[in-house]
Amino acid sequence: MTGGGRRPLDRSGVASATRIVVKVGSSSISGANVGQIAPLVDALAAAHGRGTEVVLVSSGAIATGMPYLQLDERPTDLATQQAAASVGQNLLIFRYQDSLDRYDIIAGQVLLTAGDLENAAPRSNAQRAMDRLLGLRILPIVNENDTVATHEIRFGDNDRLAALVATLVRADLLVLLSDVDALYTRPPHLPGAERIDHVALGDTLPGVEFGVSQSGVGTGGAGTKVSAARIAAQAGTAVLVTSTALVAEALGGDRIGTWFEPAHPGRGGQAGLN
Repeated sequence: MTGGGRRPLDRSGVASATRIVVKVGSSSISGANVGQIAPLVDALAAAHGRGTEVVLVSSGAIATGMPYLQLDERPTDLATQQAAASVGQNLLIFRYQDSLDRYDIIAGQVLLTAGDLENAAPRSNAQRAMDRLLGLRILPIVNENDTVATHEIRFGDNDRLAALVATLVRADLLVLLSDVDALYTRPPHLPGAERIDHVALGDTLPGVEFGVSQSGVGTGGAGTKVSAARIAAQAGTAVLVTSTALVAEALGGDRIGTWFEPAHPGRGGQAGLN
């Protein structure tokens, strides 16, 4: 699977994928939704039990740390964001590990900055470490290193980070989770919104209107997911966009969400990492 000769994944092969990256957003696993960590772990553990190598890219460090800094809203200044991330990342990993203990799965924390994946030496180190963790049957949990990242080197959103990680580890599939079950032709709460089932490689989605996150704790939205999906798909990784509530169905191969058709590996190259 990890070689350049791997075949692009189609929907019928999701349940038998060899390596999967799953990205979950802040609003899905913090605040009132912290209870979604357990069913998310259930789905990851089921895939892990089938022999699939799983990487989790999880936002939520800042959102998790906010209550402990007596913050009601996501801070706008970098120093407070870094402080909230420092507190929240520790708690977030604890919550994941506490849930993973039910399956005797060990998590490995991986914190990255944009510079780590844009420069050859640290990128090679990150790839080697991730491959080794997966080989040891450890579940890597990746997040942006918010405590040391600056505005100039931040990924901007963890959807893009997830796409770069999927490319880095040569994943068969990237699953981008949010609070919406799929992409729509316009924000789904608006009249006339229609679900998008399939996006062909190179489709620019003309006429589609994308909203932004309204959660107050995240930085993404439908537009960032489409941009991230294109990075991964061009590099040969299939992408499924759906909701966190449907993650078990997504990893089980049900026909849900929005599917982005991947390029044949080797044709797209290491998109986004050069």
